[in-house]
Amino acid sequence: MVILQPMSHNILEVKNLSTRFKTEDGWVTAVKNTSFHIRKGETIGIVGESGSGKSVTSLSVMGLIAKSNGVNEGEILFTENDKTIDLLKLSEEEMRSYRGNKIAMIFQEPMTSLNPVYTCGDQVAEAIRLHQQVDKETAKNRTIELFKEVQLPRPENIFDSYPHQISGGQKQRVMIAMALSCNPQLLIADEPTTALDVTVQKTILDLLLKLKEERNMSMIFISHDLGVVAEVADHVVVMYKGDVMEQGTADVIFENPKHPYTKGLLACRPAANLHLKKLPTVADFMQVDEEGRIIETGNTVHSLRKELGFGESEKVKRKEQLYQQLPLLSLQNLKTWFPIKKGIFSKVTDYVKAVDDISFDVYPGETMGLVGESGCGKTTLGRSILRLIEPTEGKILFEGNDLRQLASDQMRALRRDVQIIFQDPYSSLNPRITIGNAIMEPMQVHKVFNSDKERRDRVMELLRRVNLKEEHFNRYPHEFSGGQRQRICIARALALAPKFIICDESVSALDVSVQAQVLNLLIELREEFNLTYIFISHDLSVVKFISDRMVVMNKGKIEEMGDPDQIYNDPQQEYTKRLIAAIPKGKVLVK
Repeated sequence: MVILQPMSHNILEVKNLSTRFKTEDGWVTAVKNTSFHIRKGETIGIVGESGSGKSVTSLSVMGLIAKSNGVNEGEILFTENDKTIDLLKLSEEEMRSYRGNKIAMIFQEPMTSLNPVYTCGDQVAEAIRLHQQVDKETAKNRTIELFKEVQLPRPENIFDSYPHQISGGQKQRVMIAMALSCNPQLLIADEPTTALDVTVQKTILDLLLKLKEERNMSMIFISHDLGVVAEVADHVVVMYKGDVMEQGTADVIFENPKHPYTKGLLACRPAANLHLKKLPTVADFMQVDEEGRIIETGNTVHSLRKELGFGESEKVKRKEQLYQQLPLLSLQNLKTWFPIKKGIFSKVTDYVKAVDDISFDVYPGETMGLVGESGCGKTTLGRSILRLIEPTEGKILFEGNDLRQLASDQMRALRRDVQIIFQDPYSSLNPRITIGNAIMEPMQVHKVFNSDKERRDRVMELLRRVNLKEEHFNRYPHEFSGGQRQRICIARALALAPKFIICDESVSALDVSVQAQVLNLLIELREEFNLTYIFISHDLSVVKFISDRMVVMNKGKIEEMGDPDQIYNDPQQEYTKRLIAAIPKGKVLVK
């Protein structure tokens, strides 16, 4: 172990860090000559899109880059008790005394980070026993105290629960408890709130800040969402393709960003107080030439938002055109209840009322937004409309026909007109067939066109329309990014020229920059093909941007419904007020 001279007040200093990985095509540099530091009690936010190198940087700090296929260069200096060591020079055995003990990490996806065959309590207790050398009973008591500290309900019950038995927000709290179990001096939180409901996200952010203050910890908070980072960070590092684009205090970065990439990230998040025809994207602020050099376009956030603004008269005119038509879809007292069975004879004792007496109309060309927390019934409602889940009662009138009365062969024929885009594009695509064949398959099933050559031509047209390339036809799903896979699913939904599409959390797990591109694409396709959408999301800002009308759902029922601006500016129900209050406000970029 090499002991260096102490640094003043820095708990961690990353100096000229470069990380390379060995691949079949040679060495790939994921992090390039990156430097930053963090002081005692400070929170530093590292932001950027997928592939920017932010998570690889954190894995390097934790010593989790496998030496068999990865190489770190530079210095990662950690200071403790006036002694500074270079973490990169430690052996694996020496690093083990730091990892989880002095430096802890909350990983992005708690379900894959927790072992499904052990209870939540046993996994946290194991970490305590490993680092603190205490007996089993002491570790259990300490774990229950931690569960109370992270505000888990019924901590004794959760100690004995398996990961699949608790909610996403609760799993994230278990991960936080595990990270805090050995009183670390530095906590790394890697996308700890991605894909969580805004209310759960706010609770997790408030909890992390509270624990940081109480324990005087330092924190590295990694996210693709600058709005979230603005809530927690003192200092911000912006990364793009392994390089640091700029860094500085949160106030400076948010109020006066210098780099076009930072401006693009700030601008592409839907702003609740603006009416835009489309969202600005990173490409509006910078282009990258063939040699990888960044060329600034000269656009400003203010000029772009003015250009993309949606006037009140345009909004009124659009709504007049929409609502003078007959409804395309009409839900009447729709219910989807799931029986709760108990006892040896599986007697029905109660029902989970996932969808409970829902009624509304959707008009041709309209986007109806469904918003609410996980468990509110919005996804069940979407699947009930398409009869992917059979409703219990009510009517689903599509062009005047009650879908609940159709036989299975009639329903199959109708699926040409009604499609769905699921939340997770990777699990929606068969990993064994190329994306071209995946898009062509619905046309083959429904006998659209006379030959596969005609179908292939249609696929090429759709790939171009969703901003993919024709040469992508023969590639497999794993060869694409998350945003590209979502575009593939959109192309597949369009293959049969449907009239109506349900978008079920179709942008919730995407980077904000990719999310903006997909939202813009959905709007363009709606105008081009006169599509009708039900757009399901837990993100009220996104729903407000894309929707003509909005339905707020809670516990299977409609809390309120109407114009998104009216609901956002003057919510009538306490539940809606709570959803709006939970949206990260961050700083307002005006330049």
